[in-house]
Amino acid sequence: MRGTLVITGANGNLGRRLLGAVSGRWRVRALVRSPSAAERIRALPEAGEVEVMVVDYLDDQAMIEALDGAGAVVHLVGIIKEPGAGAYRQAHEETCRVLAQAASAAGVERLVYLSILGAIPESANACLASKGNAEQILLEGAPPTRVLRVPMVLGEGDYASAALAKRARSRLNLLFRATSLEQPLYAGDLIDAIVASLETSEPVAGTLDLAGPESLTRAALTLRAARVLGRNTWLISLPLGWGLALAWLLERLATPPPVTRAMLGVLDHDDAIDPTASAQLLGVTLTSLDEMLTNCLSST
Repeated sequence: MRGTLVITGANGNLGRRLLGAVSGRWRVRALVRSPSAAERIRALPEAGEVEVMVVDYLDDQAMIEALDGAGAVVHLVGIIKEPGAGAYRQAHEETCRVLAQAASAAGVERLVYLSILGAIPESANACLASKGNAEQILLEGAPPTRVLRVPMVLGEGDYASAALAKRARSRLNLLFRATSLEQPLYAGDLIDAIVASLETSEPVAGTLDLAGPESLTRAALTLRAARVLGRNTWLISLPLGWGLALAWLLERLATPPPVTRAMLGVLDHDDAIDPTASAQLLGVTLTSLDEMLTNCLSST
Protein backbone atom coordinates (compact mmCIF):
# COMPACT_ATOMS: atom_id res chain seq x y z
CA MET A 1 0.00 0.00 0.00
CA ARG A 2 1.37 3.40 -1.00
CA GLY A 3 0.77 6.57 1.03
CA THR A 4 -2.26 8.84 1.09
CA LEU A 5 -3.59 10.19 -2.20
CA VAL A 6 -5.91 13.20 -2.22
CA ILE A 7 -8.28 13.61 -5.18
CA THR A 8 -10.06 16.93 -5.62
CA GLY A 9 -13.27 16.92 -7.67
CA ALA A 10 -13.55 13.20 -6.91
CA ASN A 11 -17.28 13.10 -7.64
CA GLY A 12 -16.89 13.73 -11.38
CA ASN A 13 -16.73 10.98 -14.00
CA LEU A 14 -12.94 10.92 -14.04
CA GLY A 15 -12.74 11.17 -10.27
CA ARG A 16 -14.94 8.12 -9.84
CA ARG A 17 -12.88 6.18 -12.36
CA LEU A 18 -9.69 7.15 -10.60
CA LEU A 19 -11.08 5.95 -7.27
CA GLY A 20 -11.52 2.50 -8.76
CA ALA A 21 -8.06 2.50 -10.35
CA VAL A 22 -6.15 3.37 -7.17
CA SER A 23 -8.24 1.30 -4.78
CA GLY A 24 -5.95 -1.02 -2.84
CA ARG A 25 -2.84 0.80 -4.06
CA TRP A 26 -3.24 4.05 -2.12
CA ARG A 27 -5.08 5.25 0.94
CA VAL A 28 -7.50 7.62 -0.74
CA ARG A 29 -9.01 10.86 0.52
CA ALA A 30 -11.71 12.24 -1.79
CA LEU A 31 -12.45 15.97 -1.61
CA VAL A 32 -15.80 17.35 -2.74
CA ARG A 33 -17.66 20.64 -2.28
CA SER A 34 -21.05 19.47 -1.02
CA PRO A 35 -22.58 16.88 1.35
CA SER A 36 -24.68 15.50 -1.50
CA ALA A 37 -21.54 14.86 -3.58
CA ALA A 38 -19.95 13.17 -0.58
CA GLU A 39 -22.92 10.83 -0.20
CA ARG A 40 -22.80 9.90 -3.87
CA ILE A 41 -19.16 8.87 -3.51
CA ARG A 42 -19.81 6.86 -0.35
CA ALA A 43 -22.51 4.94 -2.24
CA LEU A 44 -20.11 3.87 -5.00
CA PRO A 45 -18.91 0.25 -5.03
CA GLU A 46 -15.41 1.48 -5.92
CA ALA A 47 -15.32 3.84 -2.93
CA GLY A 48 -14.25 1.03 -0.60
CA GLU A 49 -12.31 2.49 2.33
CA VAL A 50 -12.14 5.96 0.77
CA GLU A 51 -12.15 8.86 3.24
CA VAL A 52 -14.54 11.53 1.97
CA MET A 53 -14.26 15.17 3.02
CA VAL A 54 -16.43 18.19 2.17
CA VAL A 55 -14.08 21.12 1.60
CA ASP A 56 -14.16 24.67 0.26
CA TYR A 57 -11.27 24.65 -2.25
CA LEU A 58 -10.77 28.38 -1.63
CA ASP A 59 -10.36 28.01 2.15
CA ASP A 60 -6.61 28.03 2.87
CA GLN A 61 -6.78 26.46 6.31
CA ALA A 62 -9.37 23.87 5.34
CA MET A 63 -7.21 22.76 2.41
CA ILE A 64 -4.10 22.48 4.59
CA GLU A 65 -6.06 20.21 6.93
CA ALA A 66 -7.47 18.21 4.00
CA LEU A 67 -3.95 17.57 2.65
CA ASP A 68 -2.47 16.63 6.02
CA GLY A 69 -0.38 13.48 5.64
CA ALA A 70 -0.89 13.26 1.88
CA GLY A 71 1.96 12.11 -0.33
CA ALA A 72 0.27 13.04 -3.61
CA VAL A 73 -2.65 15.06 -4.97
CA VAL A 74 -4.63 14.78 -8.21
CA HIS A 75 -6.43 18.05 -8.95
CA LEU A 76 -9.44 17.49 -11.22
CA VAL A 77 -11.36 20.70 -10.47
CA GLY A 78 -12.23 22.82 -13.49
CA ILE A 79 -15.04 24.19 -15.66
CA ILE A 80 -15.48 25.04 -19.34
CA LYS A 81 -18.70 27.05 -18.91
CA GLU A 82 -18.45 30.16 -16.78
CA PRO A 83 -21.74 30.62 -14.88
CA GLY A 84 -20.85 34.18 -13.87
CA ALA A 85 -18.12 36.83 -14.00
CA GLY A 86 -14.91 35.68 -12.32
CA ALA A 87 -15.90 32.00 -12.20
CA TYR A 88 -12.95 30.88 -14.34
CA ARG A 89 -10.51 32.72 -12.09
CA GLN A 90 -12.00 31.17 -8.96
CA ALA A 91 -12.38 27.63 -10.35
CA HIS A 92 -8.92 27.52 -11.91
CA GLU A 93 -6.45 30.10 -10.68
CA GLU A 94 -7.65 30.63 -7.12
CA THR A 95 -8.13 26.93 -6.37
CA CYS A 96 -4.63 26.27 -7.70
CA ARG A 97 -3.16 29.12 -5.64
CA VAL A 98 -4.73 27.72 -2.46
CA LEU A 99 -3.76 24.17 -3.42
CA ALA A 100 -0.12 25.07 -4.10
CA GLN A 101 0.20 26.79 -0.73
CA ALA A 102 -1.60 24.00 1.13
CA ALA A 103 0.45 21.29 -0.59
CA SER A 104 3.68 23.06 0.33
CA ALA A 105 2.58 23.49 3.94
CA ALA A 106 1.45 19.86 4.20
CA GLY A 107 4.65 18.47 2.68
CA VAL A 108 2.97 16.85 -0.34
CA GLU A 109 5.57 15.17 -2.57
CA ARG A 110 3.90 15.36 -5.99
CA LEU A 111 0.83 16.77 -7.73
CA VAL A 112 -0.97 15.92 -10.97
CA TYR A 113 -3.15 18.57 -12.62
CA LEU A 114 -5.63 17.96 -15.42
CA SER A 115 -5.70 20.77 -17.99
CA ILE A 116 -6.92 21.33 -21.57
CA LEU A 117 -5.12 21.24 -24.91
CA GLY A 118 -4.57 24.83 -26.00
CA ALA A 119 -4.34 26.23 -22.47
CA ILE A 120 -1.84 29.11 -22.36
CA PRO A 121 -1.96 32.35 -20.38
CA GLU A 122 -1.85 34.36 -23.61
CA SER A 123 -4.91 32.71 -25.14
CA ALA A 124 -7.69 34.99 -26.37
CA ASN A 125 -10.15 32.45 -24.95
CA ALA A 126 -10.95 33.24 -21.31
CA CYS A 127 -11.20 29.59 -20.26
CA LEU A 128 -7.95 28.51 -21.92
CA ALA A 129 -6.13 31.58 -20.58
CA SER A 130 -7.37 30.87 -17.07
CA LYS A 131 -6.30 27.23 -17.32
CA GLY A 132 -2.89 28.38 -18.57
CA ASN A 133 -2.53 30.73 -15.60
CA ALA A 134 -3.52 27.90 -13.25
CA GLU A 135 -0.86 25.65 -14.74
CA GLN A 136 1.81 28.29 -14.11
CA ILE A 137 0.74 28.74 -10.49
CA LEU A 138 1.25 25.04 -9.82
CA LEU A 139 4.41 24.64 -11.90
CA GLU A 140 6.06 27.57 -10.13
CA GLY A 141 5.11 26.34 -6.67
CA ALA A 142 5.77 23.26 -4.60
CA PRO A 143 5.46 20.30 -4.87
CA PRO A 144 6.66 19.10 -8.32
CA THR A 145 3.62 19.17 -10.61
CA ARG A 146 2.87 17.19 -13.76
CA VAL A 147 0.29 18.91 -15.95
CA LEU A 148 -1.64 16.67 -18.35
CA ARG A 149 -3.28 18.66 -21.15
CA VAL A 150 -6.02 16.69 -22.87
CA PRO A 151 -8.82 17.22 -25.45
CA MET A 152 -12.34 15.75 -25.31
CA VAL A 153 -12.35 12.66 -23.11
CA LEU A 154 -14.78 9.84 -23.90
CA GLY A 155 -15.72 7.25 -21.30
CA GLU A 156 -18.52 4.84 -20.65
CA GLY A 157 -21.56 6.61 -19.19
CA ASP A 158 -20.14 10.14 -19.31
CA TYR A 159 -21.69 13.33 -20.67
CA ALA A 160 -19.42 13.66 -23.71
CA SER A 161 -20.19 10.13 -24.89
CA ALA A 162 -23.92 10.65 -24.38
CA ALA A 163 -23.80 13.89 -26.39
CA LEU A 164 -21.89 12.23 -29.22
CA ALA A 165 -24.30 9.28 -29.24
CA LYS A 166 -27.25 11.67 -29.43
CA ARG A 167 -25.72 13.35 -32.48
CA ALA A 168 -24.99 9.98 -34.08
CA ARG A 169 -28.59 8.83 -33.65
CA SER A 170 -30.11 12.04 -35.01
CA ARG A 171 -31.27 12.07 -38.60
CA LEU A 172 -30.00 15.63 -39.04
CA ASN A 173 -27.17 17.43 -37.24
CA LEU A 174 -26.52 21.18 -37.32
CA LEU A 175 -22.88 21.60 -36.32
CA PHE A 176 -21.03 24.86 -35.77
CA ARG A 177 -17.84 24.70 -37.89
CA ALA A 178 -18.05 21.00 -38.63
CA THR A 179 -14.45 21.11 -39.90
CA SER A 180 -13.16 21.72 -36.37
CA LEU A 181 -10.63 19.02 -35.47
CA GLU A 182 -11.36 16.56 -32.66
CA GLN A 183 -8.89 14.08 -31.15
CA PRO A 184 -10.82 12.26 -28.42
CA LEU A 185 -8.94 10.43 -25.69
CA TYR A 186 -10.32 7.32 -24.01
CA ALA A 187 -11.05 7.88 -20.32
CA GLY A 188 -9.34 4.63 -19.38
CA ASP A 189 -6.14 5.79 -21.09
CA LEU A 190 -6.25 9.09 -19.21
CA ILE A 191 -6.66 7.26 -15.91
CA ASP A 192 -3.63 5.12 -16.81
CA ALA A 193 -1.68 8.33 -17.52
CA ILE A 194 -2.64 9.84 -14.17
CA VAL A 195 -1.70 6.68 -12.27
CA ALA A 196 1.62 6.50 -14.13
CA SER A 197 2.32 10.12 -13.18
CA LEU A 198 1.60 9.28 -9.54
CA GLU A 199 3.73 6.17 -9.43
CA THR A 200 6.93 7.13 -11.21
CA SER A 201 9.98 6.50 -9.05
CA GLU A 202 10.69 10.23 -8.85
CA PRO A 203 8.22 13.15 -9.05
CA VAL A 204 8.37 14.74 -12.51
CA ALA A 205 7.45 18.38 -13.10
CA GLY A 206 6.30 19.84 -16.40
CA THR A 207 3.54 19.56 -18.98
CA LEU A 208 2.54 16.72 -21.27
CA ASP A 209 0.04 16.99 -24.12
CA LEU A 210 -1.90 13.76 -24.53
CA ALA A 211 -4.71 12.84 -26.93
CA GLY A 212 -6.17 9.88 -28.73
CA PRO A 213 -4.40 8.31 -31.72
CA GLU A 214 -6.62 9.90 -34.38
CA SER A 215 -7.49 13.52 -35.21
CA LEU A 216 -10.52 14.08 -37.43
CA THR A 217 -13.15 16.71 -38.14
CA ARG A 218 -16.23 17.03 -35.96
CA ALA A 219 -18.29 15.98 -38.98
CA ALA A 220 -16.16 12.87 -39.53
CA LEU A 221 -16.33 11.97 -35.82
CA THR A 222 -20.13 12.21 -35.88
CA LEU A 223 -20.34 10.02 -38.98
CA ARG A 224 -17.90 7.52 -37.45
CA ALA A 225 -20.02 7.34 -34.30
CA ALA A 226 -23.17 6.86 -36.40
CA ARG A 227 -21.50 3.99 -38.25
CA VAL A 228 -20.59 2.30 -34.96
CA LEU A 229 -24.24 2.56 -33.88
CA GLY A 230 -25.51 1.39 -37.25
CA ARG A 231 -27.26 4.68 -37.98
CA ASN A 232 -27.32 7.22 -40.81
CA THR A 233 -27.19 10.95 -40.24
CA TRP A 234 -27.05 14.11 -42.36
CA LEU A 235 -24.79 16.98 -41.40
CA ILE A 236 -25.02 20.70 -42.02
CA SER A 237 -22.10 22.90 -41.00
CA LEU A 238 -23.03 26.34 -39.68
CA PRO A 239 -20.64 29.31 -39.33
CA LEU A 240 -19.09 29.51 -35.88
CA GLY A 241 -19.99 33.21 -35.86
CA TRP A 242 -23.65 32.29 -35.68
CA GLY A 243 -23.01 30.23 -32.58
CA LEU A 244 -20.97 33.01 -30.97
CA ALA A 245 -23.74 35.50 -31.68
CA LEU A 246 -26.32 33.18 -30.11
CA ALA A 247 -24.07 32.64 -27.08
CA TRP A 248 -23.61 36.41 -26.70
CA LEU A 249 -27.38 36.83 -26.64
CA LEU A 250 -27.87 34.00 -24.14
CA GLU A 251 -25.20 35.48 -21.87
CA ARG A 252 -27.39 38.57 -21.56
CA LEU A 253 -30.76 36.87 -21.27
CA ALA A 254 -30.14 33.81 -19.08
CA THR A 255 -28.51 33.32 -15.67
CA PRO A 256 -26.57 31.14 -15.98
CA PRO A 257 -26.53 30.92 -19.78
CA PRO A 258 -26.76 27.41 -21.26
CA VAL A 259 -23.77 28.15 -23.48
CA THR A 260 -21.12 30.90 -23.54
CA ARG A 261 -18.72 32.24 -26.15
CA ALA A 262 -15.71 31.01 -24.19
CA MET A 263 -17.22 27.55 -23.91
CA LEU A 264 -17.82 27.42 -27.67
CA GLY A 265 -14.23 28.54 -28.20
CA VAL A 266 -12.90 25.65 -26.13
CA LEU A 267 -15.10 23.16 -27.97
CA ASP A 268 -14.04 24.66 -31.32
CA HIS A 269 -10.30 24.38 -30.59
CA ASP A 270 -8.52 22.35 -33.28
CA ASP A 271 -6.92 19.33 -31.61
CA ALA A 272 -4.26 17.74 -33.80
CA ILE A 273 -1.14 16.60 -31.95
CA ASP A 274 1.18 13.61 -32.14
CA PRO A 275 0.62 11.86 -28.80
CA THR A 276 3.25 9.16 -29.37
CA ALA A 277 6.06 10.59 -27.26
CA SER A 278 3.81 11.42 -24.30
CA ALA A 279 2.13 8.01 -24.42
CA GLN A 280 5.50 6.25 -24.52
CA LEU A 281 6.84 8.33 -21.64
CA LEU A 282 3.77 7.47 -19.58
CA GLY A 283 3.75 3.81 -20.62
CA VAL A 284 0.19 4.15 -21.94
CA THR A 285 -1.12 2.18 -24.92
CA LEU A 286 -3.67 4.42 -26.61
CA THR A 287 -7.06 2.89 -27.40
CA SER A 288 -8.05 3.11 -31.07
CA LEU A 289 -10.89 5.42 -32.02
CA ASP A 290 -13.16 2.61 -33.20
CA GLU A 291 -12.66 0.63 -29.99
CA MET A 292 -13.20 3.78 -27.95
CA LEU A 293 -16.47 4.56 -29.75
CA THR A 294 -17.68 0.96 -29.44
CA ASN A 295 -16.97 0.91 -25.71
CA CYS A 296 -18.46 4.33 -24.98
CA LEU A 297 -21.46 4.53 -27.30
CA SER A 298 -22.78 1.03 -26.69
CA SER A 299 -23.38 1.96 -23.03
CA THR A 300 -25.52 5.02 -23.84
